[in-house]
Formats: sequence, C-alpha cells, structure tokens
Amino acid sequence: MDEGESLAAAAIREAKEETGLDVHLVEQFHTYGDPGRDPRLHTISTVYLAHAAGEPVGGDDARQARAFAWDELPLLVFDHSRILADVRRYLETGERPAP
Repeated sequence: MDEGESLAAAAIREAKEETGLDVHLVEQFHTYGDPGRDPRLHTISTVYLAHAAGEPVGGDDARQARAFAWDELPLLVFDHSRILADVRRYLETGERPAP
C-alpha cells in the first residue's frame, strides 16, 4: 500500500502490477496479521475476493503468474495455504475465519 492509498485501490493496483489483470473487487474477505505469519517481519495481508478476465502474466515482483484449480495448487509460502483454505471454505459454506 502506498502512502495515501486506500486498501481497495492498493489491491487493484497490485493485482494489475503482478498479473496484468484488471480486477473488480467483490468484497473484503479477511485480514491476516498474526505476528508469526511471515518469519522475515511482521506483515498484515488484507484479502479481497475479486473477478478478473483474461490470462495472468507475471510482472513487477512476479516472474510468472497463472491460475490454478483448487486441487492443483503448488507449494505456497508463509500462511498462504491457510488463506486459500479459508477462502475455499467460505465459498463452499459461507463460513468466515474467526477474527
């Protein structure tokens, strides 16, 4: 997030920079901020659910970008597997993660 930028604007900008896709945010899903989620430093991630059309192309910090089926996800770092599991559970059941 840049100085003076809203969370939503940052999510849209970052999606474009990292994937080349224009996204339409649907809702703010959850914020993850456990101090141990990234061993390098304390980080916070606010996750949005969004729609996009097209094929992702890596850019900026991402060498490549691609879409995966739920059962074909690669090995992920930090707590990203948990985040995607939370999103999948929400999409299937409507259950959100506890605050």
